[in-house]
Amino acid sequence: MQKRPEIKTAIPKRRYSIGNHTAVLLGEIEADTPTFYRYILAFVPQGQTEPVLYVCAEQTPPAERADGAYRLRVIGELMSDLLDTDDRWGDIDSFADQGLKVGVQMLGLDEGQVTRLM
Repeated sequence: MQKRPEIKTAIPKRRYSIGNHTAVLLGEIEADTPTFYRYILAFVPQGQTEPVLYVCAEQTPPAERADGAYRLRVIGELMSDLLDTDDRWGDIDSFADQGLKVGVQMLGLDEGQVTRLM
């Protein structure tokens, strides 16, 4: 997987069930990369231990903050794409809503099956 977040420590903030996947929203992230992650939403197929998709809220470099303090990035098996830059990705509720929509769409899951577990 390209540019997988190298997480040293993180605190699970929320957990969701989506069909045959689990999504875990992580906060208070310490990573082995120069990127500062505010939140990461990791999608894991049931029965597996490794995520197949990440949606990340990463801090925008200071020189590029005119459009917002956080970037919304999606990282999958064959790609790492920046989707948007906005201050709202620093808010857990806004990030969770958008991150779930992105993950559900990219993995072809049924949005009607999203259930918050934690």
